[in-house]
Amino acid sequence: MTAVQLSLIVGLWSTLLSTPLALALGWILARKRFLGKPLLTTILLIPLVLPPVVTGFLLLKAFGAQSPLGTWLATFGIHVPFTLLGAVIASLVMALPLYILAVRTAFEAADPRLEEVSWTLGVTPWQTWWRVTLPLALPGITAGAILGFARALGEFGATAVLSGNMEGKTRTIPLAIYTLLESPKGDEATRLLVWISIAISFIALLAYESLVRQLKSQSEDVR
Repeated sequence: MTAVQLSLIVGLWSTLLSTPLALALGWILARKRFLGKPLLTTILLIPLVLPPVVTGFLLLKAFGAQSPLGTWLATFGIHVPFTLLGAVIASLVMALPLYILAVRTAFEAADPRLEEVSWTLGVTPWQTWWRVTLPLALPGITAGAILGFARALGEFGATAVLSGNMEGKTRTIPLAIYTLLESPKGDEATRLLVWISIAISFIALLAYESLVRQLKSQSEDVR
């Protein structure tokens, strides 16, 4: 597969797999008060400030063949380091904090008074979450998914450490550009990949901004 195809696959899978986590953690951070919440928030956001190579090293240690987790996964025939799965996991870990922040903001913007009205009408909290809270927060959640997808597409450091740089297997767009920069005849291919990256990022950020504006407008209308 080409670097563009691999990047899209990695970005889509990392976004799909991180969505349940982002929804659950974003809602908890937005609506729940509990001891240790600042610590949990800090742990979840650490990948935003750690050097990506450090995150990749920690993931390699966690999923390596000698680690307890890596050994356990190997019994099921699952190997993470230097595979496409490793690229997905590395991208997921790096993109998840942004996704969580966007989801938390979306749930915070959803007016809790509408939930209270739903409860007074006899609707259960779980049904209220599905019918009221989630639809209100959906533009922000979608914006977070787009932001996470864009971040996953651009991931380099953690991916390089955990999944390696194997052509046709784990070489995504950033890794391909890095490889081509070392080639004396790679200028044309590099320029093409750079422009593809810019186009994808521009479209993703444009969609993100549009959804954020929709969420703000929705919140103002409710008020």
